Amino acid sequence: MTRVVLTGAAGFIGSHVAECLVARGDEVVGLDNFDAFYPRAVKEANVATLRRGPRFRLVEGDIRDAKAVGALVTPETVVVHLAARAGVRPSLEDPALYASVNIEGTAVLLEAVRRAGARRFVFGSSSSVYGDTAPVPFSEDWPALLPISPYAATKRAGELLCATFAQLYGLRIMALRFFTVYGPRQRPDLAIHKFTRLIAEGRPVPFYGDGSSERDYTYIDDIVGGVRAAVDWTAAPDTRRRGTAAAVAPPARSGPGSSATAPAGALEIVNLGESRTTSLDALVALIARAVGKEARLERLPAQPGDVRRTCADVRKAGRVLGYRPTTTVEDGIPRFVRWFEEAHGHPA
Repeated sequence: MTRVVLTGAAGFIGSHVAECLVARGDEVVGLDNFDAFYPRAVKEANVATLRRGPRFRLVEGDIRDAKAVGALVTPETVVVHLAARAGVRPSLEDPALYASVNIEGTAVLLEAVRRAGARRFVFGSSSSVYGDTAPVPFSEDWPALLPISPYAATKRAGELLCATFAQLYGLRIMALRFFTVYGPRQRPDLAIHKFTRLIAEGRPVPFYGDGSSERDYTYIDDIVGGVRAAVDWTAAPDTRRRGTAAAVAPPARSGPGSSATAPAGALEIVNLGESRTTSLDALVALIARAVGKEARLERLPAQPGDVRRTCADVRKAGRVLGYRPTTTVEDGIPRFVRWFEEAHGHPA
């Protein structure tokens, strides 16, 4: 049994990860602040079944609260950090809030791990860090120096904090770059959920740009498999002996939660995607076909902060984590629509 502190546990990805870890016998302490970004009732429903089980405990709190976070982390803990202020476009309206939650919150969690004498950390990053200049498919070797939204910049900053803590304090950290995740319980504001609802209700679909923008849509089951493998990777032997990751030997150090010389740390940054693209035109057509209604489009200009294309190179994920995505968008969209119909009533 592994003891996991999971931030963002009541959210879309977090609740699925919690279910997976609990099902295999892990003890999960979920931390969520029930941010008003979308209705609390949605998050409460996400974890309703989990809260009835003995291996899951939900704590309501903020990842920036060092005292509250520190009380949850023990030397045996794996921290899986999925909480974040989400959304590319909203980040343009309040970049300071995004920096506070996403950067300060990540630093607080990393420091809690260090002070507790723990070593294992999984960080939920984003494909948005690649910006609009990375060659396709996106490889983890790309320097990712030109994010085009405050949200993307905060995720890249989180990765750099992870690199620093791995080097200085001997932490084993896996940073996972998620590519446009969808599936049951997806956030209501995200495109696939929003488009499905609007098409089902016969309302216009906001359609930004000319429809040629492309995304690497990744089904939730594949993402959960990657996160589970990342949790296990953090417990693996020294990566210098295994030859699968970049190990870093930290300098001597002292202070709370440390010995005179820290063990060698390791950081890996890994893409989790389907490694294929779907245009906005094709996505809307897939959803409309699954719903059984025609999509009415409200054509709007392309939005600042939106990248033109995302596509994951997942070869490294395969080598390091054994990651093999299995759900195509052609299969995943009808699955999502079936969940939507069951959760919200069959479209009229």
